[in-house]
Amino acid sequence: MCFLICVSRFHVYDVDTKYYNLPVEMLKLNDAEFLGEGSCVLSEIVTKQGQSLTLDLQNRNGNRGLTNLGKLTVHAEEIVASRNAIEVKFHCSRLENKDLFSKSDPFLRISRIVENGGSVPICKTEVVDNNLNPIWRPLCLTKQQFVSKDNPLIIECFDFNSSGNHVLIGNLQKSVADLEKLHEQKTGANFILPSSARHGHGKVLKGQLFVDHFSEKQLYSFIDYVSSGFELNFMVAVDFTASNGHPRDPDSLHYIDPSGRFNAYQQAIMEVGEVIQFYDSDKHFPAWGFGGVTNGAVSHCFNLNGSSGVEVEGVQGIMAAYASALNHSLSCNSRKYFVLLIITDGVLTDLQETKDALVRASDLPLSILIVGVGGADFKQMEILDADNGCRLESSTGRVATRDIVQFVPMKEVLAEWAKLCSTSSTRRTTWAVPDLHEK
Repeated sequence: MCFLICVSRFHVYDVDTKYYNLPVEMLKLNDAEFLGEGSCVLSEIVTKQGQSLTLDLQNRNGNRGLTNLGKLTVHAEEIVASRNAIEVKFHCSRLENKDLFSKSDPFLRISRIVENGGSVPICKTEVVDNNLNPIWRPLCLTKQQFVSKDNPLIIECFDFNSSGNHVLIGNLQKSVADLEKLHEQKTGANFILPSSARHGHGKVLKGQLFVDHFSEKQLYSFIDYVSSGFELNFMVAVDFTASNGHPRDPDSLHYIDPSGRFNAYQQAIMEVGEVIQFYDSDKHFPAWGFGGVTNGAVSHCFNLNGSSGVEVEGVQGIMAAYASALNHSLSCNSRKYFVLLIITDGVLTDLQETKDALVRASDLPLSILIVGVGGADFKQMEILDADNGCRLESSTGRVATRDIVQFVPMKEVLAEWAKLCSTSSTRRTTWAVPDLHEK
């Protein structure tokens, strides 16, 4: 019998509190202050009583030095795989004001009580500034987080302070089943301010927590769709907007090199298409363009293949249709899973409308690969990618059922490939369909 020992390493940073509402994946840790690190193997955690291990933080060189860098406690739990989740939306009324010259800036932190009696934070809301009757955006809690509908949860309301010393406004203990009842009965639950005495009962506050929305849903992954009989259907959309430059200009992202060297768009089509095509049974791909001039006017959706029909055959068909479109530009009830490749060079001018559309599409058998070419700022597309674990939210407050977008900056990918890959067969395996790996 062979055992694989995997070492887990934990890095601790001091991140400025002004980034509190920023998704974790978008934080630039190079700009944050490094506080220390610790490492252990999984067996060290699970064999401890309560499955919790406290580590002494060390410097990057592995030494503690003369300065006490603090301690880090790691807790491990066995998680049962489940697609079940709940979506819940909270608001509060009549919260106690903790600020002197303004109103509190409240946020909620939800923790689950574990076997040893302690609690593990599982999610938190955004901060609502200067408001004693805050309304928060919906939260999506998976069954892996709350374990069961009867498992007790601690819901704490804090007044956010930029110093990081957040002040407790009040807390309460409810299970998911209790939250569902609050929603059905349209009643609130009073917060309690814990007593300083060890066995005190605490003070019941006027501030209340309300559940405006509660729903149960299942989160389906790419594998769920494909394994249940959905046929993969690959689609391509190419950006022809003027910001790419004129195709005859050697500096243009659409420039067709007479030597046969691929431009950025051709590279993206080949690298992604040659992987995805093997999952599409008929290898007939719908191919569109947007932002190009057709029939003397700018079109926001046109067939790359011209009048020959929207579908082309194979990756080479996409390449031929793309080249043809450059020159000319100077059925739903079947069980199919669609993959849309969007190749673009620009930033979004309608971010919220795009998010709304993606949230509406998140219930459909669809994945979207966005490849960014050129040197533009792609921060907005990283938001659409939602790699931080927080799903997109529409302007109406609806949260995406699943993450269907994967954004890849072509420049960074090519740089990584140059370092890590020596053969084309190796590098082509690095592309991933959104939702193939759970986020």
